Amino acid sequence: MSQSGAQAAAFFRDVAREQTVWFVRDDAGSPAPMDSSGRRAAPFWSTAARAKRAAELWGGNLRVDSLTLDHWRNAELPDLSDEQLLVGINWSGPRLVGWSFTVPEVINRLTHALGESSPGPAPAAG
Repeated sequence: MSQSGAQAAAFFRDVAREQTVWFVRDDAGSPAPMDSSGRRAAPFWSTAARAKRAAELWGGNLRVDSLTLDHWRNAELPDLSDEQLLVGINWSGPRLVGWSFTVPEVINRLTHALGESSPGPAPAAG
């Protein structure tokens, strides 16, 4: 598994266990840089320590903040989808790189990590 793949797996495992998602922000909001595909991504981390390293690498007045998993899932992810942003997952390393997913991909992976059933197809009308 690649380093980015390992970071992504750790994200979903940690978030499912701790029920918390971490991000960095300043008074103007959170960064949403271009990812390697050229699309904007809102980055999130699974631990405060990971987010703190990102804030230190990016510099400026960034600080670490958190959201409950329920709030992130039910409020933040729909907003990111509306804004057509990708979701950066546990970006790491000196250039803060890693995988970015669409909101539906994040929801699918999170559902799996939480051991929840995915909504199946609607039953046929009979």
